[in-house]
Amino acid sequence: MPKQKTRKSAAKRYKLTGTGKIRYKKQGLRHILTKKNSKRKRRLRQPAIISKAENSRAKKLLPYG
Repeated sequence: MPKQKTRKSAAKRYKLTGTGKIRYKKQGLRHILTKKNSKRKRRLRQPAIISKAENSRAKKLLPYG
């Protein structure tokens, strides 16, 4: 059976944790930062865990996770 291909766009965006959850970087911290308050920017720096609804879809993109 041939090897499965990893979606490279997903591999750059997502990272698997030790327990198998998928972590990603939040959006909105690239530009137009002057109107965002400090609390919002500080929370955007933290990595987030993908939702259960998106979890199965993302795991298909990363077959070797």
